[in-house]
Amino acid sequence: MEENENDGSNRRADDIYSKSLRAGNRTYFFDVKSTKSGDLYLTVTESKRRFNNDNGKFFYEKHKLFLYPEDFADFTENLNHTLDKISELNGGKEIVSRAELEAQREQSKEEDTPNVADNGESKNEFSDVSFEDLGKEDSTT
Repeated sequence: MEENENDGSNRRADDIYSKSLRAGNRTYFFDVKSTKSGDLYLTVTESKRRFNNDNGKFFYEKHKLFLYPEDFADFTENLNHTLDKISELNGGKEIVSRAELEAQREQSKEEDTPNVADNGESKNEFSDVSFEDLGKEDSTT
């Protein structure tokens, strides 16, 4: 996750704090902002990179959720209950993080890669077949 605080750079004055999370083809932004009266609130933005077939250009499709302090406790409670329900419906199966899934995929790729000996020759158990030998009659018969 990337984290930023408003340090006087080119960020908007109402942006107080920002954290981002890359999740596959999506990026989530968690931003703390302030109103003109100084009240803080949270925006959660889901951003997806899309391709426009009409003009041949990429664009970002965004969905925003605004959360205000008076809703934080109820929102958090309902989110936790919903996540517990997902776990229950999955039979208690552990939810694997994206990093763990990617590590498992990498390990699977490595296992699927053919073994190569130190001299560069394949260590597999199959016979070496030369296509030039196909169609030739066996001279031993």
